[in-house]
Amino acid sequence: MSKKVSRLRGMYDITPDQVWVWQKVERIVTNLLEQYGYQEIRFPVLEKTQLFHSAIGEVTDVVEKEMFSFENRKGESISMRPEGTASTVRLALQNGLLFNDPQKLWYNCPMFRYEKPQKGRNRQFSQVGVEVFGFDGPDVDAELLLMTKHMWEQLGLKNVRLELNTLGTPECRAKYREVLINHFENHAAVLDEEAKSRLHSNPLRILDSKNPAMREVVESAPVIQDYLSPAAKSHFAELCDILDSCDLEYRVNPKLVRGLDYYTHNVFEWITEDLGAQGTICAGGRYDKLVEMQGGKPTAATGFAMGVDRLVELILDHDLWQAESQTDVYLIKDKNIDAKTVLKLSEDIRKDLPGLKLMVNMGSASFKSQFKKADKTQAKFAIILGEEELANGNFSVKALQDRSMGQQQLSYQEMVSLLSSVIN
Repeated sequence: MSKKVSRLRGMYDITPDQVWVWQKVERIVTNLLEQYGYQEIRFPVLEKTQLFHSAIGEVTDVVEKEMFSFENRKGESISMRPEGTASTVRLALQNGLLFNDPQKLWYNCPMFRYEKPQKGRNRQFSQVGVEVFGFDGPDVDAELLLMTKHMWEQLGLKNVRLELNTLGTPECRAKYREVLINHFENHAAVLDEEAKSRLHSNPLRILDSKNPAMREVVESAPVIQDYLSPAAKSHFAELCDILDSCDLEYRVNPKLVRGLDYYTHNVFEWITEDLGAQGTICAGGRYDKLVEMQGGKPTAATGFAMGVDRLVELILDHDLWQAESQTDVYLIKDKNIDAKTVLKLSEDIRKDLPGLKLMVNMGSASFKSQFKKADKTQAKFAIILGEEELANGNFSVKALQDRSMGQQQLSYQEMVSLLSSVIN
């Protein structure tokens, strides 16, 4: 006997009892993005590895440790996409979307990172990304944050907080980088191996350390606010002023830096305490230099990425939503009625009631068994087709959830009129 093959570590299956949550999250998010004027894009799973090296940064965790990369038959290094911003910039440039034409784009697709699987973190994960090009003011950053606030409200999420910071311009960041290196060099004895490896390549990432032994040296580190130019301070102050005027609460976190090299000015994270260690459900910021780094003209840009997996976990773990019914109407039939009669009737109903979720019992089973199946689907009504109904041209329709409605004998048109009330 052949050995059963299991799924790869860090990957996951989505079964019918959970997939409806994914679909509802995606519907809510898609509708909201369309309301704000965003357009969907789609790009390949595979990209040239150099795209991520040049965009994300050679010394980031993603590039150094987490990419699924391999050589194709021509010897080119290919990678499965670990994030979406670099691919969006490549798509926009290659398809001529950025010629003096601002763009508000979004995508929803799986990403891949080779990291230690844990709750809220898989090697394949689904991500909604929003990317905006051509707007250099903080007003568009504010709109992104207000839009995500509405997402949490529509998804029914509680206990979600916003943390903000600014990294200033690349010049501000370069000055701050030297100050940080000096600070951590003066405390080298308490740095762990990961911090030491980042000291001269990406010292801002040390501020993200969760090592308790380093807490004091991290907390005593200089803050970037002391090294911002007047223009950078003004940009961040205007963002905060807009959020204040719109009553959006936030906390300025001077240690919030984000892990990718391309960020400038405003960065943010939406965090929940209800997911344990992996509490960030949405994060992003401004990346005004990335388009130019990828060979385009200087183009202001900002955006965010949101982990759909974590949103689904949050909803399921806290029973935020009730399970949706699989169907509206379940068609139950006498075992002596032939399949062509039943399927002809079901197709007539679907034609007259577009959008109705109608499930037909297949095969032969007792009425009791069919009613159990109908109840399991949470159908609102059952159509009962027996030999008597077939002979007199009427249909028995039984309410399965509102028992006060009972069971009725209806003509075809009366039945269609009643069932039209359950179409969402």
